[in-house]
Amino acid sequence: MEPGMPYISNTTEQQSKMLKEIGLDKIDDLFTEIPEELRCKKLDIPPPLCELEVNAEMQRLARQNYANMTCFLGGGFYDHFIPSAVDAITSRSEFYTSYTPYQPEVSQGTLQAIYEYQSAICRLTGMEVSNASLYDGGSAVYEAMMMAMRVTGKNRVIIDDGVNPIYRRMIRSYTANLGIELVEIRSKEGLLDRDQTGRHLNGKTAAMVVQNPNFFGCIDDFTDVAEMVHNAGAMLVCSCYPISLGLLKTPGEMNADIAVGEGQSLGMPLSFGGPYLGFMTTRMKFMRKMPGRIIGRTRDRKGKPAYVMTMQAREQHIRREKATSNICTNQGLCAVTAIAYLALMGKQGLVDVAQACVDMTAYTREKLLKIPGISMRFPEKSHFNEIVFNLPMAANKVIRRFLNRNIAAGFPLSKYWPKMNNCLLVAITEKRTIDEIDHLAYALEVILKHP
Repeated sequence: MEPGMPYISNTTEQQSKMLKEIGLDKIDDLFTEIPEELRCKKLDIPPPLCELEVNAEMQRLARQNYANMTCFLGGGFYDHFIPSAVDAITSRSEFYTSYTPYQPEVSQGTLQAIYEYQSAICRLTGMEVSNASLYDGGSAVYEAMMMAMRVTGKNRVIIDDGVNPIYRRMIRSYTANLGIELVEIRSKEGLLDRDQTGRHLNGKTAAMVVQNPNFFGCIDDFTDVAEMVHNAGAMLVCSCYPISLGLLKTPGEMNADIAVGEGQSLGMPLSFGGPYLGFMTTRMKFMRKMPGRIIGRTRDRKGKPAYVMTMQAREQHIRREKATSNICTNQGLCAVTAIAYLALMGKQGLVDVAQACVDMTAYTREKLLKIPGISMRFPEKSHFNEIVFNLPMAANKVIRRFLNRNIAAGFPLSKYWPKMNNCLLVAITEKRTIDEIDHLAYALEVILKHP
């Protein structure tokens, strides 16, 4: 308090003086811009509680959740097993930050971890250079699309509708006022339609965006598509599921130019929607067009290995209006989580997880197809860990019935494809047991018999 300033002990008197200073008579005058019907009439705040009582109340509320629900949901986000060592590593104070450190002299551990993350993601995708991660899989697809336009100098992008519909909706939102021509092509029997692709590719096309496995769970090989795209002077952007790369052909092997994806399955829980991780890799020749941070390894003046941020083409650094992006902040802690998971699992561990997903998915297919009235939407296609099943009734109704049994039975495709009202996308991970799958099949048969 400054000398000579009167001490105001009464809260009402304080409020009056402050309101008078800004030319108002009462507190309500601060909210005149809010329509009367939308204003809060009163705050129903309960009396104060001690810590013990707060814990008890939070536990009571938590019991109302489906905390122990068996999860067959997928669509880009998956219920994988996370070794307890992942949390033990990432919760250490040395790593526990959500941001990339700007001061390398005090952040060598975190910078090295992110450098190792970049190296691992490159090996996983078969590409040459990675950035230090992005927000999530959807923003990574958008960033890759924008990067392709910077490289080619064109503004036309073709997107297969097998790409996650959430990602496609994000792209439409981000590009609504950017003068970008977006062309979405319909898939054919669950896979990219090559004929349509050939018809739409032209000299104005900057990129073709595909996904493997796609949203229907079908596996594709885009090597032939990459050749078509390159012949048109465009770039191939491939969104991929990192766990599947333990077995499937990598984007690098398909000659993709940019590989992106959602990294949630690399050690991050579903957590009701985040935080997650977007990864991005590309060819070395495109590195300077890549958005986001890149961690590099060099040597200090004593000749010891040192890690620093490099190629910093962000708006707050050196390039200003030529910056590659303004929304590509990396999820530092999530990137550390991903490398902790990959290091703990190792190459063979990742192969084993991928194989377990394939094996349990095959078992699920056999069990559900024995139920009268159920068939596969795309029976001739190969699948990794997701399958679209045709049901004899609306998938939404089936899912609601399953919730009463504490089972999340899958994803209703009618949410994004209205004509697929009876289609249910079922996802299997290594966490699903034979007993759980048998129970899913038994419950589904009962529900269909008594709709």
